[in-house]
This record gives sequence, structure tokens and C-alpha cells, in this order.
Amino acid sequence: MPPTALADRQYAEAHEPLVFTDSKLVFFSSVSENTARFVEKLQMDSARIPLHAHEPKLITTAPYILLIPTYGGERGKRSILPQIMKFLGYEENRKNLRGVIGAGNTNFGEFYCIAAKRIAEKCNVPVLYTFELMGTPEDVLRVREGLETFWTPASQKQQKP
Repeated sequence: MPPTALADRQYAEAHEPLVFTDSKLVFFSSVSENTARFVEKLQMDSARIPLHAHEPKLITTAPYILLIPTYGGERGKRSILPQIMKFLGYEENRKNLRGVIGAGNTNFGEFYCIAAKRIAEKCNVPVLYTFELMGTPEDVLRVREGLETFWTPASQKQQKP
């Protein structure tokens, strides 16, 4: 799918190299690779939000689900990492977002998966699923099946345009 005019304009304004994706699953993983390992187990096409500032920025060209971890206890402060904030700073990425899946640590108590919850609320999309740490085989199965169901034509009629 070709890049949109808006994404082209953003590229020109920012002078940053961009990578375009039509993957239905976009994720962020830190150097620990925990989220990346979970996504790998899903065996689905996906795109990764860049970890380092020198990497090309990721722009979505189609609807997608965002899978992200929550970091830090700090009572929910700084739970959404700068890389994710920058990714969502692109209008196309916010416009194409259809739902969020969160990974977290139940030791955070009420702040468990708070990053996913905050993004979902701010972007007016649902939190589709949450799982602890690297997830269990059951989590992998549920997420895979949930994503397959989510992207069926009947389900899409219920999603935002």
C-alpha cells in the first residue's frame, strides 16, 4: 500500500527516514525482548516500533492493533515510553489504531498494564487483552485467536471507520 500524502508531508517536515507498514499488529519491545518473544510466538505478520532514535520511524498505512508493555512502578508515571509516544505522535498512527493489547506485571497493582489502558482511553479504542510479563502459552493462543476474530469482516463492521 503506498504511503499517504499526510505521511509524505510529515516526512518532509521532520526530515527523518520513515518505514511504512500495513501490518495488522504493531508492537514495542525493549532490549529485554520480552514483548518481541511473545509476538514471535503469535506467528503473525507484525511491525516493531523502533527502539533507538537513529532508526527509521514507523508509519502505519492500514488499521492495526498495538501491543505494548508497561514499564516502571512509579505509580504509573512514565509508563508509556518515549518511543511509543513518538510513534503515536504521527497522525496516521493514531488514526489507524483499532485496539491495544498490554503486557505488564501484576506487582504494579492498580497500575498493571496502565500504558495500554492510558493509550486506549486517549485514542478512544478498546483494551483487547492484557497478560503478565512474557505471557503463557494460553495467552499466546488467546491473543492469536482474538486477533484472527477481530480482523474478520463481520467484526470490522463494528469497528470505528
